[in-house]
Amino acid sequence: MKSWWVIVLCLCVVVAPAAQAKPKVWSPTVGHKQVLLWPGKAPDLKPVPGPETLTQSSGDVAGRPWMAVTNVTRPTMTVYAPKGKNTGAAVVVFPGGGFEVLAMDLEGTEVCHWLTSAGVTCVLLKYRVPSIPYRWSCNCRPHNFEVPVPALQDAQRTIRLVRAHASKWHIDPHKIGVIGFSAGGFLVAEISTHFDDRLYAPVDAADRESARPDFAMAIYPGHLADDAWKLNPNVPVSHATPPTFLVQAESDHVDGVRQALVYYTALTKAGVPAEMHLYAHGGHAFGLRRTKAPITRWPALATKWMRTIGVLAGHHAG
Repeated sequence: MKSWWVIVLCLCVVVAPAAQAKPKVWSPTVGHKQVLLWPGKAPDLKPVPGPETLTQSSGDVAGRPWMAVTNVTRPTMTVYAPKGKNTGAAVVVFPGGGFEVLAMDLEGTEVCHWLTSAGVTCVLLKYRVPSIPYRWSCNCRPHNFEVPVPALQDAQRTIRLVRAHASKWHIDPHKIGVIGFSAGGFLVAEISTHFDDRLYAPVDAADRESARPDFAMAIYPGHLADDAWKLNPNVPVSHATPPTFLVQAESDHVDGVRQALVYYTALTKAGVPAEMHLYAHGGHAFGLRRTKAPITRWPALATKWMRTIGVLAGHHAG
């Protein structure tokens, strides 16, 4: 795997807060409310270098800047109701950012706009960062393949909360999926393989619900394969891993196309239905923003895939 300092160049160093400016905190648009995941402090809470901060990148994607949030110690979820006909499906979104920051618009709210337009309830997770495998105290990554426990705790809790509120939110509890980008794509693989692991003590009735996603989408994921093309041992793929959709570019020099290839191979060996789309060009961290590159048409393919596996109306599985 390429050194993760490249991630910093792509998704972190470009963040340039104004000198002496008061830190801003990410909040959703009017009409949407952030909900705290934990009734008290999050489990195993670790120190972070400062207060939660929202900054605008000095770089851009498809001609536009993107917003990054860091120092998250109070993880939240924000629910976006579907537009038009409600399909009953829901997707929890894991933004990327190398476990240092979260790309909250590029790989968050913009994803929810696409999903809600397709009649899907979108649940945007603001999980804890910075956290392992990145260590802010040394500005290093001792082990890129380490299980991102704080983020995974937040992911498990979110899926359980969505299931617990399925009736209230008009969601089919058997059509709850996940989508993640870059580091968020790794979190997709982690929740797809560690959903039965008890990573925290139950805090309420919601924790009796299953944390297993019914389907998963990993977009330019990282942390899944090493330079020798071997699967990360902390991603124990099994037949219980949910159906998975993968997208990556051969020109991705941050994570490398082997991430999708190795994970796809492990899925198929385990008998898990999987669909993979590889493109010659596209790089890394393109989100859903349209460019002339064919890879930016992947959301249409993902929508078709959700129909094929029976999540969206129009097709049935099989």
